[in-house]
Amino acid sequence: MLNLVLILFLIIFVVCYWRWDDIRNHFWQKKYLNNSLNVQQKNLLLKYMPIYRKMTDADREKLERHIVWFLNEKRFIGCDGLKLNDAMKLIVAADACVLVLNKPWPLYRNVKEILLYPSAYYAPQTSRDNAGLVSYHNTVRQGESWPGGTLVLSWHDVLEGNRLPSDGHNLVFHEFAHQLDQETGKTTGTPLLSSNEDYQKWAKVFSRAFNQLKTHLAYGMPHIIHSYGATNEAEFFAVITETFLEKPAELRQFDPEIYHLLVGFYQFDPIAWH
Repeated sequence: MLNLVLILFLIIFVVCYWRWDDIRNHFWQKKYLNNSLNVQQKNLLLKYMPIYRKMTDADREKLERHIVWFLNEKRFIGCDGLKLNDAMKLIVAADACVLVLNKPWPLYRNVKEILLYPSAYYAPQTSRDNAGLVSYHNTVRQGESWPGGTLVLSWHDVLEGNRLPSDGHNLVFHEFAHQLDQETGKTTGTPLLSSNEDYQKWAKVFSRAFNQLKTHLAYGMPHIIHSYGATNEAEFFAVITETFLEKPAELRQFDPEIYHLLVGFYQFDPIAWH
């Protein structure tokens, strides 16, 4: 009898282990699918989030379901004396969920917590010069994305990103794009894609666009993508994500190839909202 119980337990364990994602998604569907934002929350987004105002009704409904899931599944922590409230969490969650509008749950698999500072903050940094001398100093930062699943954001800059919806700068878009990049286990500017063919096309198009940005900057030529994108491939992906969402028509006109590549990855066309 004991052996039979152990065998049954082992079978249940194996089934649950291999079907855990399906079990978890079934639980989430029952818990969140019919939940939505209340009127007060929707009005807050209409006031502070221009991209939410411009969305189609169908996309807005999908975004709202994602926000409900995100607010319940991710942890928010106030830092440096910042007292968090529901409105702060709502705006961060809404911006973050735009990037994964047409992605299935779980959203941002690796993200565990979001740390919010009142404004730009100091962070320790280690650097090594050509002689091998290591120095320690503090740098001022607006945000960070850590591969371990922690994001750090300046609340002031989160608000600025939504206050100026067409300047190509949005801190939440930028840092959460890094998280999509880091889902591969590395920070390379290449997120998880569907096939080898997709990776080959991504490498070709992004390498060309990244080098084009560096060339334009070297010769003082105008460019639709912010110069910070030339720092490295990872920053290029984060910066061009901001451009894609906030200056979609300009980006498509400037570089239609990379624009359509981003439409394929993000699975929506922001021009439809503008």
